[in-house]
Order: sequence, then C-alpha cells, then structure tokens
Amino acid sequence: MRSTPKRPFHQSVRVPGDKSISHRGVMFGAIAQGTTRVEGFLPGADCLSTIACFRRLGVEIERETPTTVLIKGKGWEGLREPAQWLDVGNSGTTIRLMLGILAGRPFFSAVAGDDSIARRPMGRVVQPLREMGAFIDGREGGSFTPLAVRGGHLKGIEHVSRVASAQVKSCLLLAGLQAEGTTVVREPAVSRDHTERMLQAFGVDLEAEPGRVAVKGGQSLTGQYVRVPGDVSSAAFIWSAALMVPGSRVKVRDVGLNPTRTGILDVFRMMGAEVLVEPKGKWCGEPVGDVTVSADGLRAVEVGGDLIPRLIDEIPVLAVVATQAEGTTIIKDAAELKVKETNRIATTTTELRKLGAQVEETDDGLIIYGPTRLKGGVCDSHGDHRIGMAMAIAGLAASDEVTVRNATAIDVSFPGFAELLEQLGA
Repeated sequence: MRSTPKRPFHQSVRVPGDKSISHRGVMFGAIAQGTTRVEGFLPGADCLSTIACFRRLGVEIERETPTTVLIKGKGWEGLREPAQWLDVGNSGTTIRLMLGILAGRPFFSAVAGDDSIARRPMGRVVQPLREMGAFIDGREGGSFTPLAVRGGHLKGIEHVSRVASAQVKSCLLLAGLQAEGTTVVREPAVSRDHTERMLQAFGVDLEAEPGRVAVKGGQSLTGQYVRVPGDVSSAAFIWSAALMVPGSRVKVRDVGLNPTRTGILDVFRMMGAEVLVEPKGKWCGEPVGDVTVSADGLRAVEVGGDLIPRLIDEIPVLAVVATQAEGTTIIKDAAELKVKETNRIATTTTELRKLGAQVEETDDGLIIYGPTRLKGGVCDSHGDHRIGMAMAIAGLAASDEVTVRNATAIDVSFPGFAELLEQLGA
C-alpha cells in the first residue's frame, strides 16, 4: 500500500472489532452449552483461523454475516478428535489458548501454523500443561511447533509466570476449568483480562485480583450473546494518524476501554495530547466508549514497567509518533516484543531508519530522537500487521510517499485499514 502526507482532518470513525475478544467469543462459545452469538466479530485472518480450528474439532459454526458468528456449542464433551491437523495460521492467541482446551480433552490432536508461529516460543505454556498432566510433544522438546497433544486427566497447579502474558494465563485457566482441584496463575504485572471478564459472563466462578487469578475445575460454560467493541489496538493507529498531522482531531466510536489495554492513551496524555473519553457502558463485561484524540505539539516520554503489558501491541506505532515529539523518547522493559510476529524491536528500528528517523535499538526497547522530518521511501511489513500499519502512519508525516510492501499482512487485524486511512484528510 501507499501512504501519502495528509492535510489536517477532523473525523469520526469506527474500527473493526477487538481481535482478542473475537477469538475468545468463538472459543468460549465452542466449549459452552447452548448457542453463542458474536456480533462485531473481527473477520481478520487470525480470528478466521480460530473458527477453522474449532470446526475441525466438530463444532458447528455459522457466519451469518462477515461480522456476526453463531456458535452451537455442546459443552466440553462436544469437542471431537480432529481428523486433520489444526492450522492456526499466524495466530499466537489461537494456538496458546486452544492448547489449554486440548490439554484436558481425551483425544489426540496435532497443531501447527505458519513460519512465524514456528518461531514463537511455546514452552511457556507447554511446560505448565505437562505439570497438570497433559502429554505434549513437539520440535525441540515441545518448545516450538508442530505440537502433538494427547489430553486427559488434569490436576490443578499454582503457576508463577515469568512474563505478564494474557495468552499464558488464559491457556492455564482454560485447562484449569477441566482439572481436578484449583488452578492458580500468578504473574509479575497485570496482563489483559479479557479471559477473566468473558469467562464470568459465560457463568464461570473465578477469583481475580491484581497479579493473581484462580479457578476451580469441573465448571461448565453457558452460551451467551457477545457484542464485540472496537479494537483499541487498531484504534491506536487512527489516533496516531491525528497526532502525526498537526491540527487534526479524530474520534473513534464504540471502542473497548478495558483498563488493561488503554496504556497507549495514558502515554498519549503524557506526551501532551488531548484525550477525551466518553464512556458508554459495558458490553459482555467490557467497558466501551468514544475516544477523541488531538494534539498541538508533542513531548518525549519514558515508557516502561507496568505500562508495557498495557500497550505492548502499540509500541511500533508509538515509536512512529515519538519521531514527531520534542526530545528523546525511551521505551524499555519491552523484551517481549522480540517474540511477536517479528522481532518488533528490530523491525521497527530498521523500517523507521529507512524514512530518516533517528532510532536506536536496545536489548529491551527503543530510543527515539525527535522531532525528525521523515522522508518518503519503501518499507516492508516483514509479514507483521502492526509493522505494516505503523509504517503507513509514518507516511502521513513524511515529505514524500511511503510504500509498504507485503501490506496484505495488515488484514490479520485491520481489514479495510488502507481504505480508512485514505479517507482521513481526503
């Protein structure tokens, strides 16, 4: 795709449904008793991989429209041994959460994905699932895909995670629902809590406090109506567009306001942006509202610690915005970026430098010097949707056109991104 400098704009838009909530709506509906309807579903490649996997597990799933999904669940026992391997595509959420479900099912399954998934670490969920009693093997002792799973009788454990990861936590909670006794997950910082909120909406009793979640085994889920809010991670790119074009203001309507996901808004405020939040209640336990962002000048910030899990997916575009801020922006404690779809520390640095940005790569983050007048050029997504979108946003403040190669990767989380970006300032 091609991104060109924009004139100042004042617009009100919507973004596609939240990817994390879309995944969970399908998964939890698949293991629930009764019908679950998911509206506002994200029809991106990752979420479609989740649907495909659960269809192979014997679940009847109908797409009434591109964004409305009907799941006819038959409970835990409704899942069947798949005749084919389960292909998660590019989706880390699909594979890690599904492993928690498969770990307690008394059948064999084989799970793999694309080249990116083959590089992503699975030991962080495989090892605790083995401790619970599941039999899992794979490449390098089960550290990488493809993985073979033979589920069965599980026992609850207390797991202390070395990283604040919603995927690890969610995987073990889903296994814990099938286990004998209580499963406890502790983590060093609060990670996103969509799983806890949605499990409770589906009738699960659990204990949740900052840094600790516990669930008793033997619980079942009941089908629900799930309305998916706009994805705050997708909205971050649209808000960033307004910050890259001085004099602009953009409102994103009906976006998720889960406090474990809104760290990017806190950082925008720290940078001097005006952020107006208009709450509109809760959808399936998730706070929702309209958020308007604008700025008249930005200042550099230091971002690290407990903020990082709350904005981990937004760091590439935050680095782009920081190129236009006065001073030196430091992003630290973000080593987890190295095991995303790409090593996002390296790819963000490489691609921004192509556009003339002054960026340094560190062991656990980035240093960005600003403000810098960006230039046009040719960038590459490296198959990573967030890198592709971040470079397109950089093009809004460049002196000439920015071309993003391998832009089809953006469809993983934000179908229609190029068209929406074109509308801004048109």
